[in-house]
Amino acid sequence: MEVLGVERRRRWTDAAKLEILSEVNTNGWTLADVARRHDLTRQHLYQWRRELRVKGLWSDTDTDAFVSVELLPVAGAAHEPVICDVGPPEMTITLRNGRQLRCRETISDKALSHLLHVLEAS
Repeated sequence: MEVLGVERRRRWTDAAKLEILSEVNTNGWTLADVARRHDLTRQHLYQWRRELRVKGLWSDTDTDAFVSVELLPVAGAAHEPVICDVGPPEMTITLRNGRQLRCRETISDKALSHLLHVLEAS
């Protein structure tokens, strides 16, 4: 018996899977575009996402990052702290869809939960 052709079963490391999955939404590439570029099916990529999520290696919020900030003194400013009493402090919440919610820290948990639900659904 003679086998013709090349074996199609390929093995991918977790690092290679992460690298391929990171191409999705880069330069406007869709999941289907990335699958075609690497001669895969879309189902492979969906399966890899699930697999890597279970292993704790993939999250849909990987695009968020912290940036270090250095505060420099303003020239000619007094070294005494400025205290303003303008009411309760505000907070800004950035949602997964890119929208931002700005509200006072005194907002009730119920109202905040409702606002977040409405903004994520729209």
